[in-house]
Amino acid sequence: MIWLAVLAIVLALALALVVGVRWFFNWLSPRVDARRRARDDTYFFATCASGVMTRYRWLNRRLPAAPRCRFCLAPFAGAGRILGIKPSRKNPNFCMGCFEMAPLGAHEMEVGVLFADIRGFTAWCEGREPEEVERALNRFYAVSTAVMGEHDAIIDKLVGDEVMALFLTSFPLLGHGSSACAVMVHSAEELLRRLDAAEDSLPVGVGLNFGVARVGNVGDGAVKDFTAVGDVVNTAARLQACARPGEIVMSDAVFDHVRDRHAKATPVTLELKGKTTAVDAHVLRAIASRR
Repeated sequence: MIWLAVLAIVLALALALVVGVRWFFNWLSPRVDARRRARDDTYFFATCASGVMTRYRWLNRRLPAAPRCRFCLAPFAGAGRILGIKPSRKNPNFCMGCFEMAPLGAHEMEVGVLFADIRGFTAWCEGREPEEVERALNRFYAVSTAVMGEHDAIIDKLVGDEVMALFLTSFPLLGHGSSACAVMVHSAEELLRRLDAAEDSLPVGVGLNFGVARVGNVGDGAVKDFTAVGDVVNTAARLQACARPGEIVMSDAVFDHVRDRHAKATPVTLELKGKTTAVDAHVLRAIASRR
């Protein structure tokens, strides 16, 4: 009967471990984060740049098994499935704990902002069956999500015929401004190429901007969203409105970081809606010709 007692103790310890870790990840950690954020709303991003996150990543790496959150390295499979660690809807390469479950509050930081929009979508929808419109949007969303996920961008919004994505320089995956802008432009080119390669290609234009914005979870209680707000976001949206199908319109703030790679981009001066002065930008033709 001793072996039954030993077995019972082992099972009890295993159950306590599972329950305890789930309690830590899903209840205690978010509440501790909330109290810290109440004292200092910059701590989350400061932690990203400090050695604390490095030690946290070291611990998570030793939990089985891949795939993992590319930021904190918490596993989705193995122990992660038992602990209830789930991918973020912002990017399935990251976990919910890094974004949706993070506390309310934002932090000023440099960020790349991408807007992509199907050009002339309202006219395109006219006379088409809703099912056909749905298929087109699903294809647009699927390609956008795949491309942004591959390049560690955060899908901010999927609204109508528009996608908004963020490239966060505070995260070690993207690093400084030049690196983030280079990845962002490459992502925009890849997005347009994949959409153009489809049998029924979609006419998409892209706008890019880079600068300081307030980034973090905004909202009220459970109704919150990880996003970026500020003039850099609004300007990116206006630049996107100027992009023709197959074009990337980037602000000079972006071009300054990628001019060596994209010296042939065409300089333009644009009158943007809501802006009191004209905005200098560069136009990059990602698709040489459209069918």
